[in-house]
Amino acid sequence: TDCKQTNLGRVMEENGPKLLGASYKDPISSFGLFHEFSVQNQEVYWKLVLKELSIKFVREPKTILDASDKSMKGGSWFPGAVLNIAECCLLPWPSQNRTDDSMAIVWRDEGFGDYPVNRMSLKELRTQVMTVANALDTMFRKGDRIAIDMPMTCNAVIVYLAIILGGFVVVGIADSFAPQEIGNRMRVAKAKAIFTQDFIIRGGKKFPLYSRVMEGTSAKTIVIPATGDSLGVTPRNGDMSWKDFLSRAAGRSSMYSPVYQSADALINILFSSGTTGEPKVIPWTQLCPIRCAADTWAHLDLRPKDVDLWPTNLGWVMGPIQIFSCFLNGATLALYHGSPLGRGFCKFVQDARVSVLGSVPSLVKSWKAGNLTKGLDWTKIRVLATTGEASDIDDNLWLSSRTCYKPIVECCGGTELASSYIQGRLLQPQAFGAFSGPSMSTGFVILDEQGNPYPDDLPCSGEVGLFPLYFGATNRLLNADHDKVYFDGMPIYRGRQLRRHGDIIQRTVGGYYIVQGRADDTMNLGGIKVEAPPSLFSV
Repeated sequence: TDCKQTNLGRVMEENGPKLLGASYKDPISSFGLFHEFSVQNQEVYWKLVLKELSIKFVREPKTILDASDKSMKGGSWFPGAVLNIAECCLLPWPSQNRTDDSMAIVWRDEGFGDYPVNRMSLKELRTQVMTVANALDTMFRKGDRIAIDMPMTCNAVIVYLAIILGGFVVVGIADSFAPQEIGNRMRVAKAKAIFTQDFIIRGGKKFPLYSRVMEGTSAKTIVIPATGDSLGVTPRNGDMSWKDFLSRAAGRSSMYSPVYQSADALINILFSSGTTGEPKVIPWTQLCPIRCAADTWAHLDLRPKDVDLWPTNLGWVMGPIQIFSCFLNGATLALYHGSPLGRGFCKFVQDARVSVLGSVPSLVKSWKAGNLTKGLDWTKIRVLATTGEASDIDDNLWLSSRTCYKPIVECCGGTELASSYIQGRLLQPQAFGAFSGPSMSTGFVILDEQGNPYPDDLPCSGEVGLFPLYFGATNRLLNADHDKVYFDGMPIYRGRQLRRHGDIIQRTVGGYYIVQGRADDTMNLGGIKVEAPPSLFSV
């Protein structure tokens, strides 16, 4: 019965007999058939999933998929649709029992472990986002690109949603970058301004951030205090404090009209790691949030009222994935303002009653080494997830044991896919350190050295070739030839050219998958790639 309570199980029970006919038995034994159906009938699958997410179209799409234009290798998705994806995150949604009073964000500042967890309702979040959007309108033109370089705090999330609500474009820059890397990303993304913090507070120490941004770019900078209301730095001429920025909204209507755009309008610019040469500039459209929210719904079984925590950053793809996965599924976003390596973070997991917890293997290693969960109750956790690096089976066993042996869903994907192409899932047996199979609606083959696909049921190892019909994947890069990077030289399979991802994967005897590295033979350090296009998520 549990399997019928999962998101996918419920949708399969409702639709399986109709879609699969007499071959439908139950969510577990018919899962393979349903997955295959989702790959072959993407319009049907995505129509089902759209009903589950809080997506409000101002103009409905003419169709889910228009495959008539052959120059679009993956077809055109949601042609004619008009929406604002940030607005979708901020509205009450009856089918998810989401009201203005629902908890949107729970958070805690490092060092305040003995204080109650802070909470923000959906209405409070919406009000603050509209205030920031109003202030942005006094300074920028629609379509301007505005960067965020700061830890993933409540304010960072508010600024992120406000930029998109107002019809501007977010440029995500990781808060670990040196001045030169900040300047490089500002330049290639053509960003007009940047939001940052005076300092980063981690492990009880203060690290300068604004000074790094100042050194990296002359663009207008809005500086938010890491703690309290007043800045610990003096802004240079032309820059402004958060307080002064917010005061620009004074006297304007407290309401805000979202800017509605087509489904393929640009909302967020992200980067590949770019450790060799210029990073690839990866555009996210309004389709990308729908993809990541749908994958989290299907694979991590994220539900309304879940509390979801995944320590990450808006400069890496997991930051936007977290925001949209939570808000489009009606879940609560949990944020820890500080280092995820200490006991304070582990206590926050308990106190915030986190039910879905994501991590990277190196984090788990440090929790285990320091025995940081000792005496803490992690039994509210329903699902665990991991990405960014190869998992350690012993560490996974330890992590699962903290939660009464809940499943750990492995995820592996890319910034340019807005999702994982290969994942664990709750309707199939899991193996620590391995992936159960392709994500929902995703098809791929494993290629031998001559570029020929191995049979789908054969244990083998080779480069992965993704089916080009991939909802949410990019069809352009802002500073490189998309076709050249992802398609040139890839074989034709069933009449369509496969999409390159660059991973070498192994299919095991039991039908699991293991990612063995990159076709261009690169290393992965701490979840951040060295000399590679994006593969495993950087966290």
